[in-house]
Amino acid sequence: MSKFDPYTHLNISHDPATDTLTRPATTPTTPTNTDPTPGDPVVSKDVTLNPETRTWARIFRPTKLPSNDNTVARLPIIIYFHHGGWILLSAADAAAHTNCSQITSEVPAIIVSVNYRLAPESRLPAQHHDALDAIHWVRAQAQDPKGENWIRDYADVSRCYLYGCGCGGNIVFFSGLKAYQLQLEPLKISGIIMNQPMFGGVQRTNSELRFATDQLLPLPVLDLMWDLALPKTTDRNHRYCNPMADEVHKDLIKRLGRCLVIGFGGDPMIDRQQEFVTMLVACGVKVDARFDDLGFHNVDFVDSRRAAAVLNIVKEFII
Repeated sequence: MSKFDPYTHLNISHDPATDTLTRPATTPTTPTNTDPTPGDPVVSKDVTLNPETRTWARIFRPTKLPSNDNTVARLPIIIYFHHGGWILLSAADAAAHTNCSQITSEVPAIIVSVNYRLAPESRLPAQHHDALDAIHWVRAQAQDPKGENWIRDYADVSRCYLYGCGCGGNIVFFSGLKAYQLQLEPLKISGIIMNQPMFGGVQRTNSELRFATDQLLPLPVLDLMWDLALPKTTDRNHRYCNPMADEVHKDLIKRLGRCLVIGFGGDPMIDRQQEFVTMLVACGVKVDARFDDLGFHNVDFVDSRRAAAVLNIVKEFII
């Protein structure tokens, strides 16, 4: 029996000398549609966030904007972070694009989907820094008469939400912790949405062992993702991976606003996510935890019924 190779599973290869990955070129992407055809519910465009770090974002807005007394109503703004285990995908990924389009149309909202730097070329906390860059960028656009017009003219930055899937859920937690310490007015973080957030630790949990041979995220793959993302001198009990293990860190958590955590019983990380919710509650954070016994990690990206259920939960949280 051949030994399981997580690199083969992910179709990637690692060059230790340069700490870079060769990634598959087959991941489907979706282009923007700045000029919608009749019937398109959403328009999108790409913008530069930080030229130095080469980060960018894809902005989404509804084609038809709601109005009150002939005045366009300002929409909540969602800063969104895609999944991909720190090392894969982009804001142009077809699944992320579709998810953002659905949220934009259904809530409705303005979405800024952040194309943060990937590991191992940029290890943590680079992704957390990219998230803070995005928050500051959104605030700047809203205040600049020459700023990005979809944000300046249509977004209500006093109703700003951070939304992350998988590792994106990790990103919004840590960037949210920092954001609540900053003077960001008129921007206000109204809530943090963590869809199947990615956390880990040195000690194996029951769900990690139970789903060690999971088809999508077997344990060696999770281990590899953390090995490639964490600073080289740390282990998986570092706070970036395991916030539950950092007692000093918990003083900051008390400052967090409303949080929504979504998880599925077949996710190897489900025990981590539930332990995370327990920690938030113990710190006095107002948490809406939605755990479904059935379903696997990212089931909502492949099952339209689960996608609709998650969208309804998110919409309820925002509205």
